[in-house]
Amino acid sequence: MRSYLKKHTEALVKDVGIEPAAELTGRSKATLGRYYSSDPEHAGRFMPVDAVAALEAAASYPHVTSALAELQAITLEHGEARRANAGTINANVALLSQRFAVLMAEYHLSLDDGTISINEAKRLLKETLELQKVLVEMKLRLEHESGA
Repeated sequence: MRSYLKKHTEALVKDVGIEPAAELTGRSKATLGRYYSSDPEHAGRFMPVDAVAALEAAASYPHVTSALAELQAITLEHGEARRANAGTINANVALLSQRFAVLMAEYHLSLDDGTISINEAKRLLKETLELQKVLVEMKLRLEHESGA
């Protein structure tokens, strides 16, 4: 779990950029680096919540918040995905088909050389999560429409 959180902390800092991240959080670049360092000396050091909040407000994706949610089996929605929930079941089915097609295309590309690399696995995971979001939205919409 610790390395998982540190990887997502690193992704957050790199998403924003190390210089802007230091400015937004009021912490030095070295301190930010310690938050995601895998060095045993920094194993127990994590980014404070106020710094995470400041960086995630500037980032393209809430990396650390999503990681914490995944660890607790919680599904989050953010940004445009949250506002796009006004679609119909037909729109969800179309989006589901598109996402599944993208996932299968990524899978076939990954198997060209007979193995799935770490980067390919990350892309597959990303597409799987997008597919899951559509399925959850469909489930919620169907429950709402059926009065369940």
